[in-house]
Amino acid sequence: QVQLVESGGGLVQPGGSLRLSCVASRNIFVFNGMGWYRQAPGKERELVAGITSGGSTKYADFVKGRFTISRDIAKNTGYLQMNSLKPEDTAVYYCNAIDLGFNPLFSSWGQGTQVTVSS
Repeated sequence: QVQLVESGGGLVQPGGSLRLSCVASRNIFVFNGMGWYRQAPGKERELVAGITSGGSTKYADFVKGRFTISRDIAKNTGYLQMNSLKPEDTAVYYCNAIDLGFNPLFSSWGQGTQVTVSS
């Protein structure tokens, strides 16, 4: 079973930036993509951004131009650079490996990292 550990969240003012990290317990990003998801209170978990094993990226419309996904395969680590944060970005952010359809591969999720955007 793969363990995924997210970090880097926190409290930030609107317009601020954060960089999230996701470390996998084994090298799952060599042949699989990686996705970042978020879940706000009372809402379902949704895809924020994904990057396939080939490097193709996909972003939800609500983060296009503000967030950038990347990964370091050698470090089993993925990143989400979040700029120009808005209050509506407040949520718990999770990572998972993804398939070519940007669907999560593992049914077990990490603890996530809380992002709160507030003045």
